[in-house]
Amino acid sequence: MSTHLYLSLVPEAFIASMLDPEAFGAYYACGTMKKAHGQAMFVEVDPAFRSRDFRIAEALERCKPHEDGRPKSSVYIAVYRVAERIPVSALGALHLTTSDGRVLALEKREAPEDVDEGLRLYQELSPTRPLVASTKPPMAFYRHMTDASANLFVLPALHFADLRLDSLATDPESGGCDDLPYANMDHLRQCLSDIRATGAATKIVDRNHSVAFPYRLVRSGFYFGNGAAVAHYAMPGREALLEKHYDWWRSSQV
Repeated sequence: MSTHLYLSLVPEAFIASMLDPEAFGAYYACGTMKKAHGQAMFVEVDPAFRSRDFRIAEALERCKPHEDGRPKSSVYIAVYRVAERIPVSALGALHLTTSDGRVLALEKREAPEDVDEGLRLYQELSPTRPLVASTKPPMAFYRHMTDASANLFVLPALHFADLRLDSLATDPESGGCDDLPYANMDHLRQCLSDIRATGAATKIVDRNHSVAFPYRLVRSGFYFGNGAAVAHYAMPGREALLEKHYDWWRSSQV
């Protein structure tokens, strides 16, 4: 049996496992009492990746089948400041897992050029986790958040999701929001109005927002950046999901 390396983002951890991504997703979302059942996000990591920051070789030695032949589900390598210490070059596909263990794989690609399409809403996943309104499109947002000259603090890396605002992106005061299940919509509208009026790059909507959110809220996808390198995981549109991944889509609505 081969051994896989996974970077989990919900919750953050670096894990060795003998399970392939489909089986690991099912196990991780609903197959253990060590984690509350719910959706999970994890990224495949190049099995050849090694770093002095992690005791990978020791974990692989421990990742052996059980006495009855069952594959070892998980050996935790690290649970603190993990994502920022794994370079983008070592990342593979991102897997979005529903609460009942169905897995959708998104392939890594180069981040696209920014397009100005109004205001944005980002859910940061690591190393910080606020919900952030911004006047900047994804790549400009990443550069701003990791630029020491633009901030009193600088993030060593940033993993985030670009979330839907629909008509709020251009009309935060009166745009429709019937399909946007964000908490405290009045506060979100105010944050968006404030940055549009002032031109501020960002405004925190929620300092400690849950990173478990409906996948249908993802707009252009997920961005994982570390230094100058940024990977993009594009989120398929609704029609593509219904046509090619119907079971996953239906499960993600629960």
